[in-house]
Amino acid sequence: MNLIALGGVIGAGLFVGSGVVIQSAGPAAVVSFFIAGLITVLIMRMLAEMTVARPALGSFYVYAREAMGNRAGFTVGWMYWYFFVIVVAVEAVAGGRILQLWLPNVPLWVLSLGLLLLLTATNLVSARSYGEFEYWFSSIKVIAILVFLVVGALYLFGVWPGSHGGVSNLVSHGGFAPMGIGAVLAAVVPCVGFYTGAEIVTIAAAESAEPRRAIAKAMRSIVFRVVLFYVGSVFVVVAVKAWNAPDTAVSPYAAVLDVLGIPAVATIMNAIVLTAVLSCLNSALYTSSRMLFALTRNGDAPKMFTKLSRSGVPRRAIIAGTFIGYVSVIAAYTSPNLIFQFLVNSYGAVALFVYLAIALAQVRLRKRLQNTDPGALSLKMWLFPWLSYATIALMAAVILAMAFLPSTRSQFWLSAVTLVLILIAYQVRKRRPAGPAATAETDASRGEAGVAST
Repeated sequence: MNLIALGGVIGAGLFVGSGVVIQSAGPAAVVSFFIAGLITVLIMRMLAEMTVARPALGSFYVYAREAMGNRAGFTVGWMYWYFFVIVVAVEAVAGGRILQLWLPNVPLWVLSLGLLLLLTATNLVSARSYGEFEYWFSSIKVIAILVFLVVGALYLFGVWPGSHGGVSNLVSHGGFAPMGIGAVLAAVVPCVGFYTGAEIVTIAAAESAEPRRAIAKAMRSIVFRVVLFYVGSVFVVVAVKAWNAPDTAVSPYAAVLDVLGIPAVATIMNAIVLTAVLSCLNSALYTSSRMLFALTRNGDAPKMFTKLSRSGVPRRAIIAGTFIGYVSVIAAYTSPNLIFQFLVNSYGAVALFVYLAIALAQVRLRKRLQNTDPGALSLKMWLFPWLSYATIALMAAVILAMAFLPSTRSQFWLSAVTLVLILIAYQVRKRRPAGPAATAETDASRGEAGVAST
């Protein structure tokens, strides 16, 4: 469970996408990643409080529904499902492109579909097989970052062969914040997106032996590790390599390894990034299927997706997400600049909408639980309610910033279109008569007993 939490956070965005942030903010990108990490830690603490108090299949989908009503639950659940089925496609295409470096004669769509088929088969076996694969994927990523931090520290202290030590690169190319404080704050927006995935552990907890204990332990440890891995490794990048060097923008970690004189840099980094991509693809298939399965419990998704295999796996829900992935991969091949580009932009802010909903739900459920079941609050949000309100304000500021920043404006508005379409779908769903199970669940959610029974 600890490695699933870490694996969800450490994606290809850290190894490749961080270069864009460094180019836009300079060495002060370290501050951008720290602020984004702080926001993520606060959101995760709020989610952990609800999960430890009331473990539930579907996690924050259930909490949003209980706290803010059926419409909010429906919207959060489907937004999150949509986010991860697009992640399936994006990561499959990214993995195919890396494999194509070693297999240049094989078409991209064949490699992408091959990765999808492999990890779909893994997820169809059992939840344990997902956990085993994610354990090894995450272990490789964590070991890679730890080794990077160690050799980077040796270089900065002048111990590494050929190094002179020091951190002069932090200020010798235009200063620590050469683009100004505004650029540093603007860079927080994409950084928050890099941290997306830590919440997967609360969904996986529903299938663990001791969900309360697993969540509490994972969330306590992730705070320190997120800061260490992201902020620490980005600090090593900007301290070892000039922030404005062209290769820093393309692949910052490979650029540092090149400075250190490590052979076969490109091959090493491609292998690590491929591992990160496969980890994200594996998690996306798992998470999208569990969220779709959870949506069926309240009549928010077709009941056909409730069917489980003998090993307890919602195979139809997995195949549904995989099918969307197949279609998206084909779109990446046939219409990369239109359909696939639309899909990529249409999910950019969706996860942030979900994070904001998590924060809003925590405030409401915390107040309710304090009155009905205070003993369940064994893991609490810090400095409630003021820090919760501050977190909501920070998330709202990040989302609004997306609407105004040129680099993220299209993602915000296309994600807003996704949100509107889901709200329209809810209105259609309301007009459809609910089944007996859905009706009972809806009735339960109207009172305080609904929270306790979850």
